[in-house]
Amino acid sequence: MNGPFVLPVHDIVHRAGEMREFAFETPAPQKWGEGLVAVAAGEPVDVEVRVESVHEGILVSADIATQYEGVCGRCLADLVRPVEVEFQELFGYPGDEALDLQVQDDHVDLEPPIRDAIVLALPFQPVCQPDCPGLDPVTGEKLTREPGHEPRESTDPRWAELEKVIRGDQAPRPDAENTALNITLNTEKS
Repeated sequence: MNGPFVLPVHDIVHRAGEMREFAFETPAPQKWGEGLVAVAAGEPVDVEVRVESVHEGILVSADIATQYEGVCGRCLADLVRPVEVEFQELFGYPGDEALDLQVQDDHVDLEPPIRDAIVLALPFQPVCQPDCPGLDPVTGEKLTREPGHEPRESTDPRWAELEKVIRGDQAPRPDAENTALNITLNTEKS
């Protein structure tokens, strides 16, 4: 059993109370994560890990640091941000079916728990800044470029004629006043 995240524990197997510490950096073997952000394949992953022999198996405690890249969920700006996670997992001895992770050939493979911890720590809706205003709904331009720019409200086309009257672009139709009056009178009679 070998790989960048596989650690030998043969000298502490079945020796409760024994402990070893490791620190290493290795590239992510593949892309970790889906959606708007992910850790790219080949991105350096810093690992500080402590392995302890306990009665049930090998207890692994790890601090992981790397960075993710992707886009802002509101304005689509490029993002590159650090991500730091920690986890603690018990790798059971062979024959203990209750545990998902097991010591195999006196080694522990840290890739699955490291990958899972990092993917779960990635933001579901990443933003470039907490108050990112996003994109203008009409033009599609990034609102972060122009701090004073206010988005135009889109008008329902059914109200376009009324909007013209309110702005003064068009005089009201002569029968419009009578229609409004009839509607008001009819409503009052009900």
